[in-house]
Amino acid sequence: MFEKEIYIKRRELLKKSVNSGIVLLLGNGEAAVNYADNAYTFRQDSSFIYYIGLDTPGLAYVLDIDNDTEYLLGDELTIDDIIWMGNLPSLKERAAAVGIETVLPYSRLSDFVAKNKPVHYLKPYRHLNTLYLCDLLDKKADEVISGFSIELTKAIIKMRLIKSVEELKSLEDSGKTGYAMHIVAMKMCQQGVSEREIAGVIEGLAISEGARVSFPTILSMNGQTLHNHDHSGILAPGRLMLCDAGSENMDHYASDFTRTTAVGGAYSQKQKDIHNIVLKALNDSIALAKPGVTYKSVHRNAYKIIFEGLRSLGLMKGDTEEALNAGAPALFMPHGLGHAMGLDVHDMENLGETCVGYDDEVARDTMFGYKSLRFGKRLEPGHVLTVEPGIYFIPQLIEKWKTENINTAFINFEKLKAYDGFGGIRLEDDIVITPEGSRLVYEKRLPVTPEEIERAVKD
Repeated sequence: MFEKEIYIKRRELLKKSVNSGIVLLLGNGEAAVNYADNAYTFRQDSSFIYYIGLDTPGLAYVLDIDNDTEYLLGDELTIDDIIWMGNLPSLKERAAAVGIETVLPYSRLSDFVAKNKPVHYLKPYRHLNTLYLCDLLDKKADEVISGFSIELTKAIIKMRLIKSVEELKSLEDSGKTGYAMHIVAMKMCQQGVSEREIAGVIEGLAISEGARVSFPTILSMNGQTLHNHDHSGILAPGRLMLCDAGSENMDHYASDFTRTTAVGGAYSQKQKDIHNIVLKALNDSIALAKPGVTYKSVHRNAYKIIFEGLRSLGLMKGDTEEALNAGAPALFMPHGLGHAMGLDVHDMENLGETCVGYDDEVARDTMFGYKSLRFGKRLEPGHVLTVEPGIYFIPQLIEKWKTENINTAFINFEKLKAYDGFGGIRLEDDIVITPEGSRLVYEKRLPVTPEEIERAVKD
């Protein structure tokens, strides 16, 4: 939690961004695992954290634009709450800590809706909040989901995309833990060790130094499956272990790194060749990312490097621009180059991925691969992004393209047979856009060349 003045200033700016009516920000409640008293670890809504800073369930915030008044709504703890969950300062004390003077019971929320003013709320992503809004607004679920405020959504996205000095410090803190997680994963990447053991150790590290992991850990020898949460494998010599993991600190800011490590710290020449193409795409993308440049163009340049690198190995062929226009490199990298990051590892995607990553100037592409880029618009100082190029050999996708004669002018399908069972390589760093260019969010970079990773494994 930051200083009180930061939350006051954020709400003042929000007030100036919405013309009239009532702004309603719902905090999250508890979510049951398998029965009501066995709940998932509580996670507050990120926009509620950003403007209110209070990290407890059962709260709502109301900003009456026309009357220039604000309220925190919630209920005081009962004696049963205190017995089972412990005591907290009173709601009025907690509100005062973030600069809110007036506190009301949660049941009073309906008073503000009854005044026949426009109610600005964000698109709900929790079912309980959807149901609550249905009762509050007397609307059906589909009407609630489609009736969110575009005006409020755009105002919040505009504010949250530009990270403050305090936010960058918190992101650096999360990056420090993320760095430690990956160093441990590299050192444990030895023949005979289970993927589950490594995933468990690094997730425990995230919890011991912060709140939790920032997303379910991806750790597998089968790196060709982009979001592989199966940890059932036993590390075998000659294989690669892709580890995509990050932490969420106590302020709830995220980190997100990926490294691909040879089991036992010994890359084959074939593995080094592919790794170094991905590494060039990573380094060149970071160098290109600067104010005024669209991230969509950086993504396209990453495809250019991947195409030309694979062409040098004989796996692709033909003219570079023609191949890029045809979307041929997407066979090997079917995902986007990166995404915004902050309080959410995919920052604000609950507000609409396209609203966050695109605008009236830069539209989302419809072509396979290109369409998966989550953030494409023009970069500004304060943007925090991931840069995560990769090359994957996905047997089913290769077979589909071969059978359907897709991009045969640019792909040597026969030579791809030698890469059966290769898996995939992804490398990912987190960057912040500066007035001059970009820099790593956490200044200490993880080992990233094959030689650096080999040393990290063997040390």
